[in-house]
Amino acid sequence: MANGQWFPQDWPERIRALAEGTLTPVVPKRAATVMLLKDTAAGPAVHMLRRRASMAFAGGAYAYPGGGVDPRDDDHQIRWAGPTRAWWSRRLAVTETEAQAIVCAAVRETYEEAGVLLAGETPDSVVGDTTGADWEADREALVARDLSFAEFLERRGLVLRSDLLGAWTRWITPEFESRRYDTWFFVAALPAGQRTRNASTEADRTVWIAPADAASAYDKGELLMMPPTIATLRQLTGYAAAAEALAAAPGRDLTPVLARARLDGEEIVLSWPGHEEFTKHIPTGGATA
Repeated sequence: MANGQWFPQDWPERIRALAEGTLTPVVPKRAATVMLLKDTAAGPAVHMLRRRASMAFAGGAYAYPGGGVDPRDDDHQIRWAGPTRAWWSRRLAVTETEAQAIVCAAVRETYEEAGVLLAGETPDSVVGDTTGADWEADREALVARDLSFAEFLERRGLVLRSDLLGAWTRWITPEFESRRYDTWFFVAALPAGQRTRNASTEADRTVWIAPADAASAYDKGELLMMPPTIATLRQLTGYAAAAEALAAAPGRDLTPVLARARLDGEEIVLSWPGHEEFTKHIPTGGATA
């Protein structure tokens, strides 16, 4: 392929089944992912991880820290700083309890997979080093789902810093996929005193890379990515500092992006509205273009 667009081999068959009415779409799970930025002399860099090739979903692809929402974070009232739950409810177009769980997922997954925690002891502070043995024990308990994020915050007396997040975009996995996610993408800046590490069992490599460099590597076929990843990287290239991206987030359109598949003569046309570069023409024989 000319670029690094991730394209599962079973998509043509599943797309045809959906078009013929023999495939029932899977209900997407709520999820959150975070584009973690830090300023460098050359401009902002974004933290990315490479999913292990053995992963069933997007193996070998570069992505951001992220994962599914934990339903246990829906109702438990936690200490909260920044925009209210009602504000987040309007911004994310969900209920207040769902908004809390989505924001919790964004913060939790960043901690689980990158070791970075957007929380502090007070509404205007952020924890420092989180690499001690006791922190690691809690992080592993979160990963195993032995501990909910709400319980983790309460145990440590921490305030979730929702003001350190900016909702950026929303993508829903295509209806013909066997694993589907309704994912909110957030942007955040690396807090002072903290550092990233590869804490994820799902990743075999992590990098800090300029969005423009990552996009260029994708265009050359050197980095494999899913459409929402490369789309958001291109959107980040216009900002000179992490703070600029965060300031732009409230004005971003969160209308969900959902791929469409249609039959056109002897081929299937797969497209993502507003993102023409990802359009695929799939002959009925299964080859892609």
